[in-house]
Amino acid sequence: MAARVLFSQCCFSEPLPVWLGLVTHPNQNVPHNSSLYKKPFVESFEETPLWVAVLTYMGYGILTIFGYLRDFLRHWDIEKCHVARERDEQKDFVPLYQDFENFYTRNLYMRIRDNWNRPICSVPGAKVDLVERVTHDYNWTFEHTGKVVKDVINMGSYNYLGFAENTGACADAALEVTKMYGVGVGSTRCEMGNLDIHEEMEQLVARFLGVESAMAFGMGFATNSMNIPALMGKGCLILSDELNHTSLVLGARLSGSTIRVFKHNNMQSLEKLLRDAIVHGQPRTHRPWKKILIVVEGIYSMEGSIVRLPEVIALKKRYKAYLYLDEAHSIGALGPNGRGVVDYFGLDSKDVDIMMGTFTKSFGAAGGYIGGKKELIDYLRRHSHSAMYATSMSPPVAQQIITSMKIIMGEDGTTLGADRLRQLSQNTTFFRRRLHEMGFIIYGNDDSPVVPLMLYMPAKIGAFGREMLKRNIGTVVVGFPATPIIESRARFCVSAAHTREMLDTVSPISNMKHKRQKFTFIFSPPPYSYLQHGLFLL
Repeated sequence: MAARVLFSQCCFSEPLPVWLGLVTHPNQNVPHNSSLYKKPFVESFEETPLWVAVLTYMGYGILTIFGYLRDFLRHWDIEKCHVARERDEQKDFVPLYQDFENFYTRNLYMRIRDNWNRPICSVPGAKVDLVERVTHDYNWTFEHTGKVVKDVINMGSYNYLGFAENTGACADAALEVTKMYGVGVGSTRCEMGNLDIHEEMEQLVARFLGVESAMAFGMGFATNSMNIPALMGKGCLILSDELNHTSLVLGARLSGSTIRVFKHNNMQSLEKLLRDAIVHGQPRTHRPWKKILIVVEGIYSMEGSIVRLPEVIALKKRYKAYLYLDEAHSIGALGPNGRGVVDYFGLDSKDVDIMMGTFTKSFGAAGGYIGGKKELIDYLRRHSHSAMYATSMSPPVAQQIITSMKIIMGEDGTTLGADRLRQLSQNTTFFRRRLHEMGFIIYGNDDSPVVPLMLYMPAKIGAFGREMLKRNIGTVVVGFPATPIIESRARFCVSAAHTREMLDTVSPISNMKHKRQKFTFIFSPPPYSYLQHGLFLL
């Protein structure tokens, strides 16, 4: 079975030894300039076994057939219809609800909907408490039982450094600021909502990133979707990684720029697009592009891979393009100082034109930031829709960011920040190694705290999530259309707050038997009602 493993031979002068058994997938390229890397760069993306792919397509095919059958029964009122439909008196109007577009939601997602949107009634730390709920109509509606599921190990939250807590320095500081400023601001930054705590936070962020200036926003998603249109427009070209987050995709589309997509982390694909853009220029007129912007992420949240930033920067400099780096998942989680993927590779932050990140993951807060040259930030303050029209960030949230960032930088007078960074790295290495030793197929970089474990078949999405919860382990399961149809997975997010005992509890995945040629669940049999409605069809 072929595996695609990427390895930068920065420490070797000769080719990799044959005994490593590493085979590069044709869609991925080994870094061609190893001098750009200061340490080994290892990522693995094992091919989907052929028989697994066939069974997965069969599973979706069977579910689709049953879906059309149930739609037929709903149409003739043989089966009760829970979905919104057009009223008969509106049949001549343009339909609000497209049956075909909602087919997947009605007939596939609803079968396993109980794995998502679970209400939490505690701090989302290393362990969480869940409100117990039941359904009597196969996940169309839920009822709370009044009971609480206690001490569920939280492997789904982006709480990389463990700052999502209600005790300690961050919580105490946020409480004091709440007493002083209140919770809401009630205005935009450009009117009456610019507080001294906001300016203090932005100065600290700029110092943390090593850039001239920085600007904060109240929502991470809007940081991308509302600022890219302010920077790019008609006559500009955006080169986007095929696995970029939806906020980046939306921002690129709203900008009106021409968008071209390159293969994930593939420098040959990116370089070809850059060359073609410079040689041919704009379509029809062949005029030079006004701006060319390369858009990448630090850690890709669904793949667990890390951007090949040294090579991206080298191409950016060679072809005189601009670079937009989204560090939503990498800031605080990578690098010896927790300063993201730039720190991880030991690069100069000045080589990245636009540094974007969020405070929602490693800092346990909310919102996002953009850092760069002072001219860039001053321009965004005047032209960004998110800056001009959005309400200012809540003061206690800003204080949470300030306190947690100072802890990471060591400016609180303790070693707590360094200890958490070290603990996260150790937990990531331990958890990935354990899963790999047990034979599970996992994706991503060895240093990434995002750990996708491949499930493949649609029936295993629901089964895995339910069985993990039975064992007091909360995780995220993901399937099509969020992933390719044959690459459904469970995604674990490792945290510095996790203890070795917690990871030991999770890593055996409780009674799941797995070999690379055979993937078998030996869970307790599913309830009859699930079998009756096709939930466990493969």
